[in-house]
Amino acid sequence: MNARAAGPSALAAVVAALERHPRLAIAVSGGVDSLTLAHIAARHARTEATMYHAASPAVPVAARARVEAHAAAHGWRLVVVDAQELADPNYRANPIDRCYYCKTNLYARIAAMTTDPIASGTNRDDLGDFRPGLRAAAERAVVHPYVEANVGKDEIYALAHDFGLADLERLPAQPCLASRVETGIAIDPGDLAFIDAMERALAARLGSEATLRCRVTHDGIVVELGAADFAGSASLARAIASAECARAGRRLSGVRPYVRGAAFLHEH
Repeated sequence: MNARAAGPSALAAVVAALERHPRLAIAVSGGVDSLTLAHIAARHARTEATMYHAASPAVPVAARARVEAHAAAHGWRLVVVDAQELADPNYRANPIDRCYYCKTNLYARIAAMTTDPIASGTNRDDLGDFRPGLRAAAERAVVHPYVEANVGKDEIYALAHDFGLADLERLPAQPCLASRVETGIAIDPGDLAFIDAMERALAARLGSEATLRCRVTHDGIVVELGAADFAGSASLARAIASAECARAGRRLSGVRPYVRGAAFLHEH
């Protein structure tokens, strides 16, 4: 996470991308990217923005609380949407392109509520990842102001710092809870609730800035810790995870270093 100043050019470029639209529906997940975009729109742009947040078992409890707290503190227009992705059998089957079905459902729900163009927090660095959700965005003509402004993750953290958003500038990346479930294991609300409870229990002891994941795998529950946390915290994480698994009647398979996208299993 980068605490240096972002500089006026990044902010000006994002504002210019936003202001191409008189009105926008900004999809706000609760992570640093979309929340910082919401702050830019509300503080600096002439665009009339409404924030849309998905209420879903795949959204961490803390993410929804964060969105609601920022909206209340800063006077945003916030609409909470039931994305209904669990009603989609394609999503529940958890194929490699599950995110496509997730985003398709989310954008369809937002589009049913407004004629405003939809904006996402996708940034320049996301374009190099496997992101099936970008295909769903293209089908709905979703706009990506950070991409248009050529702004990446470090600059977003720096903007959050410049805005005095201490909770965001220290926030690790937080993809949806379904991203922790290995490809081919059906998405189940009970699994998602367990993942969220496990990660909250770990964060309570290891710190909210720690990078951690609870994975539901074909071999059992796996906990991953970021490189900065693994050496000093693996034993504590194992003890916490063992207790949580025992309470839930689940099997802990192990604790290992964090690997981005480890739950996605590609067919060979």
